[in-house]
Amino acid sequence: MARILAIESSCDETAAAIVGDETHVLSSVVASQLSVHGKYGGVVPELASREHLRAIVPVVDEALAQAALRWRDLDAVAATYGPGLAGSLLVGLTYAKAAAFAAGIPLIAVNHIEGHIHAVILEARQRGEPVALPALALVVSGGHTHLFEVRRDGSYARLGRTRDDAAGEAFDKVAKLLGFGYPGGPVIDRIARHGNPEAIRFTIAKMKGNALDFSFSGLKTAVLRWVENNHLDAEIAARRELLQRNPAPSNDEWLEVTPPRTRDLIASFQRTVVNELVGHAIAAADQVEGVSSLIVSGGVACNSALRGAATARAIGLPVHFPSPGLSTDNAVMIAAAAFPKFRRGEFAPLTLAAEPNLQLAGHP
Repeated sequence: MARILAIESSCDETAAAIVGDETHVLSSVVASQLSVHGKYGGVVPELASREHLRAIVPVVDEALAQAALRWRDLDAVAATYGPGLAGSLLVGLTYAKAAAFAAGIPLIAVNHIEGHIHAVILEARQRGEPVALPALALVVSGGHTHLFEVRRDGSYARLGRTRDDAAGEAFDKVAKLLGFGYPGGPVIDRIARHGNPEAIRFTIAKMKGNALDFSFSGLKTAVLRWVENNHLDAEIAARRELLQRNPAPSNDEWLEVTPPRTRDLIASFQRTVVNELVGHAIAAADQVEGVSSLIVSGGVACNSALRGAATARAIGLPVHFPSPGLSTDNAVMIAAAAFPKFRRGEFAPLTLAAEPNLQLAGHP
């Protein structure tokens, strides 16, 4: 059994995992920095780098211990080298390069976005339901909103991308504006279930050029204007006060300080984002010849409205989602993406540099 140790440190999670023969997850460890960044309403790059430095050694040690393996039992080390925060990427990549050198095993460089796609492919194989290719992949998270064609030969073509805010970033910014704290996606999803998604009609500008590109900045501004026009200062202050008293309020506590009109706002905002994401994916399926399935991955893939809409509207296409544990950043997905490279002997030099703006693919 070939075994790969993978390291992920592109943003605010320090993760390590060991995967054997592409589908056997022998260990998975994730150290979250949520408590560090939550008070600032978003990730602070300098703090993220420091936390990665503190966590990287114990996280890797725990991954080895969980798998009951030693360095001599490994066949390769894989690491994310982009895209992401420069300082964060450097911590994981530097550790991986040093470990590969010391253990005398090859280094495999992995694109973080490709990892999100392979998280879904790995779990589909585990279920005995492999993803049919070519596939469309909608990768949606706090830092990324991309639409790709995943080809049979393992290559990718980028069909669309966000031109400003990523969808997850829009969720987080709207949640912060309304006093719900960070991260915003989960609480927005929960509160939206208690609102009317048809109450407020938001529009998103049509993209000039590539119609499959995304833009959520204007929607975020529209929500801001609605909040200003409806004078929500008092209830926003109440939610912030609740968050200070209790960093993890229950649904009932949130609803108590969130009047029906704001629940409607949240539901309408979420509906607009989801319609934009799914609409673009369906439009791409009509344009790309031979598409056999749809992959939806990334942190926003946990959103219940997105899952429901993608499944309902992708008529004739099987839709694959990651489990919640593999939706957000983790190292299992990095190992999964590393295995095809391992099989092909695509190893990286120890001089490999981090690439914060790394692209997975260009336009077809």
